[in-house]
Parts: sequence; structure tokens; C-alpha cells
Amino acid sequence: MARPKADLPREEDVRALLDAEGRLAIRVSPGSSRDAIELAEGKLLVRVRARAVDGQANDAVLALVAKALGAAPSRVRLLRGAAAREKLLQVET
Repeated sequence: MARPKADLPREEDVRALLDAEGRLAIRVSPGSSRDAIELAEGKLLVRVRARAVDGQANDAVLALVAKALGAAPSRVRLLRGAAAREKLLQVET
């Protein structure tokens, strides 16, 4: 069975949340039934199927955010919140 496509907002909407230094505040929900990104209260709510084990959820989050931005995964890195739901990402443009 094929994996369902991730629900992603428009790239422009995600880019609008970047601050002047290219940082992006997100809230993560690991172990979700599907991969998705929602806009909520000035932050992105990122849902990933990966569990929070050995950094798997963080890797999935970085890949999904990069996909939403139309960027390479190497352009998105975790600045803060490796073990927390609230994370701060750095996006190189």
C-alpha cells in the first residue's frame, strides 16, 4: 500500500513565518497517523509518523519542513529543542 501524501501548506505561507535571520518556530507531534504541517497561531504545527526515538522524529520533521519550503533537507537544521515539542529551526535561503 502506498504512503499517503503529506498535507502541506503553501510555500509562501511557510516562508512568511521565517524571521529576519531565517529562523522558524515549530511545534511537533511525533507518532501521528499521517505527516502534515498546519499553520496555527504564528507557528507551524508539524505532525510526523516517526516516533521520538533516536532522533527519528527530528529527522522526519527537518525533511518535511524542507519539502514544504521547496528546499534541500541540508538547508534546514535544528537550533533548539532536540528533545522538546517546541523547536527552533534555521533555514538557509
